[in-house]
Amino acid sequence: MKIQNQGETLHVSEIKELGASNSNAFRDWVRSNLVDGHRNIEIDLSETSFVDSCGLGALIALHKAVQSRQGGVRLLSPQPQVDQILSLTRMHHLFDIVRTVPQ
Repeated sequence: MKIQNQGETLHVSEIKELGASNSNAFRDWVRSNLVDGHRNIEIDLSETSFVDSCGLGALIALHKAVQSRQGGVRLLSPQPQVDQILSLTRMHHLFDIVRTVPQ
């Protein structure tokens, strides 16, 4: 996994999967990289092939963390299987989901 600071946004990428085995560590790692100036989190899901309920829980926890800063979480380029989980669980109500990122 990789994190980049981009102004008010923390950009997270290179996530292979987000499940029970790593969701708590992922959530804690992203939270530990949030500094006072960060209001938003962008999570690039283009390399993510698997998300389960624990992974969704980690994403929701991050949403709550930045919501208190009047910010939000944006999910970028989810693969079809991940996008299906996001759709079935109606995560578009919480997250801004960008299905394709302009080049």
